[in-house]
Amino acid sequence: MLSSAAFERILKRAGAKRVSEEAAKELANVVEQKLLEVAKEAVALAKHAGRKTVIDADIRLARKNLGV
Repeated sequence: MLSSAAFERILKRAGAKRVSEEAAKELANVVEQKLLEVAKEAVALAKHAGRKTVIDADIRLARKNLGV
């Protein structure tokens, strides 16, 4: 799991005056799930291209495919 402290900082940068620990954890969970979706799509794209290595273009295309 990703650090909730980092997500507390993100929420504060977004304008939150105060952030509960639960809110920071929930945002971390949401972001982790989205990142996992992008990563899986990028891996599939690399495999489709006949590569074992995921490259930056795979990540960009995965984001575009998923609308992230």
